[in-house]
Amino acid sequence: MNYQQTIEYLFSRLPMFSKVGDSALKNDLLNIRLLCGILGHPEDKFPSVHIAGTNGKGSTSHMLSAIFQSAGYKTGLYTSPHLHDFRERIRINGEMIPEARVVSFTADMKQHVETIEPSFFELTVAMAFQWFAEEGIDIAIIETGLGGRLDSTNIISPLLSIITNISLDHTHILGNTPELIAREKAGIIKPDTPVVISETQAGPEGIFREVADLHNAPILFADQQYTVTGSDAGPEILTVTVASNAGEPEATFRLDLPGHYQERNLLGVLAGVNILRQEGYNLTQEVVEKGLANVKRLTGLGGRWEVVARHPYTVLDVGHNEAGIRAILEQLALVTYEKLHIVTGFVKDKDVPAALRLLPSSATYYFTRAQIPRALDETELLEMATREGLHGNAYPTVPAAFEAAQAVAGKDDMILVCGSCFIVGDVPQL
Repeated sequence: MNYQQTIEYLFSRLPMFSKVGDSALKNDLLNIRLLCGILGHPEDKFPSVHIAGTNGKGSTSHMLSAIFQSAGYKTGLYTSPHLHDFRERIRINGEMIPEARVVSFTADMKQHVETIEPSFFELTVAMAFQWFAEEGIDIAIIETGLGGRLDSTNIISPLLSIITNISLDHTHILGNTPELIAREKAGIIKPDTPVVISETQAGPEGIFREVADLHNAPILFADQQYTVTGSDAGPEILTVTVASNAGEPEATFRLDLPGHYQERNLLGVLAGVNILRQEGYNLTQEVVEKGLANVKRLTGLGGRWEVVARHPYTVLDVGHNEAGIRAILEQLALVTYEKLHIVTGFVKDKDVPAALRLLPSSATYYFTRAQIPRALDETELLEMATREGLHGNAYPTVPAAFEAAQAVAGKDDMILVCGSCFIVGDVPQL
């Protein structure tokens, strides 16, 4: 198979949560252990940092990767899902895994795929671990896919675990309270391994302390160690001044990931960096500042307030749940525009009405759907949105919706694309 045939095989042969939903999930780690056993346990051949959370785990992963890259370390980065190219999930120093390696790995594992029948995510994790081991990386930053306890990435023994924000998402899988979701995320806490919690939240805090104590894992709440003393959020840059509660001098960071919500992620990253310094990594203040200022360039991160055009001002953001939409609206308040055009769509298993209720009624909407089975039908979305006081039209594809917005938007208007990473991924690349 060539690369395109290989990708089609992976997408069609293996159950993929992002496309079909719950039926793709496994309720144990058996398959990933079998796959990695066949490969000689690559997950044991490199040091790693493991990151979970409802919102913020992707940004945190990319921030840490950028910092390690800036320090000169050969840095593996595993994230999900991808926006445009499958290979975005697996990177070393910002470079995607080569097409030829995807082809050869899949060919080598094809007979095992037929017998083990792993999910798409399980095979992708094994592919990432194998490539990282082959390339002799200095460290890997590993983001969980869903939850933590039963996530396929949860076979690593990391130097550090980080858990970001907890909010209600995937409640039918992870639980319908913050405490139940926190317990699933806490599944990445390992014996005698430090864990950083980026944000103190009343219910989850008790769960994290309980699980950490059970595993004799040192636990640190980042916002109890650091305080934001100054913040200047612009449309595309966030400048944050941070003081250490241990009495260290204040430090100012200029992030290319805008949005006040990144402050919470930043504190988790800074706390994690301090622990990793104690592990012997040379992460100087200068290196940290350089990495945080160049996250997008160094890691290839897209879809986080990604500005793709200026006239009209056009932004792509993968925010898809209630907390994510709130973060988008916070950033939107910093932008000046004449009229706002919002291209949006959702997947069926989200609390779509809750998200719609947050969106501004003054915008013109272009309701659409990504080309995946999980996508909510655009006409059904239009009906739901109308009940919430939003006005617009329905379009059968994202390109059709985006082109309709472009056709009517003036040069001083704004086009925002949000609601799902699959919506963002289907936008024609400008």
